[in-house]
Amino acid sequence: MGGRRRTPKTKGGARNAAEAVSTLTDGPVEGEFEIDTGTARLERDRFSTGWILYVNGVPSSHVDLAAPEQLDFEYMRWIAALMRARFAPDDFGERKLRALHLGGGACSMARWVHATYEARQVVVELDGKLADYVRQWFDLPRAPLLRLRQGEAGQVLGSLTEATRDVVIRDVFAGDATPDALTGEETARDADRVLDAGGLYIVNCGDRPDLANFRREAGVLRSVFGHVVAVADPAMFKGRRRGNVIIACSQEPVVAEVAAAGLRRELLGGGVPAAYWDEEKVRAFAG
Repeated sequence: MGGRRRTPKTKGGARNAAEAVSTLTDGPVEGEFEIDTGTARLERDRFSTGWILYVNGVPSSHVDLAAPEQLDFEYMRWIAALMRARFAPDDFGERKLRALHLGGGACSMARWVHATYEARQVVVELDGKLADYVRQWFDLPRAPLLRLRQGEAGQVLGSLTEATRDVVIRDVFAGDATPDALTGEETARDADRVLDAGGLYIVNCGDRPDLANFRREAGVLRSVFGHVVAVADPAMFKGRRRGNVIIACSQEPVVAEVAAAGLRRELLGGGVPAAYWDEEKVRAFAG
């Protein structure tokens, strides 16, 4: 589910897929393309040097080729803020942070993680043809720093060796909803198993004003992880709109007490100010 952007934009225009394929080696090109799961549309962002990717009509990603550290979707900036509050770039030394992305899109988040941490990353994308386009359109780090793996997110997660990741980010949507199979206890336990000590599991939960998805997912995650926090804009938490709730969990405190005040200040300073719910608030909400 695409997050709100600071400068919303819509624009028509499409290119025959066969014509577009012939220009892939030249980088991104505006147009509409057939992919394994439907259609992808790529548009220039007239307000920046970025590109906007729509998957089956839903805003999926924004990539700024000139600034990989720039995240245009609000919910991605919230994920970045949580990661910065938890991990410093030099925490891992030469070993490098190990990140797994369930759901790829245009790899906006993976490009940010690379720019910030120079991590070793795997991006799992169900749509193999979309992954091929993204690799050719955008300047992605090469393996072993960033590998694109085609497959179903839950199956790939379940196949991975335990304690091999420091961060797992779930950002998988079919339309505007996460498949039910990825929101249950089995996926949460697989994520916990794959994470190393002190690892962080972050999920993008799309929801409506009743916050039923958030309540359910928070309850599931609290049954697996010892510490669960959340970030969303205040109107979302108050049940006034639909949008994204970012839930972060770990077997250790997600954000140290000394870092929480700084995180709150950073979240309030964004284009869409966000609220941070600590463990106590999430516990009270989930029941």
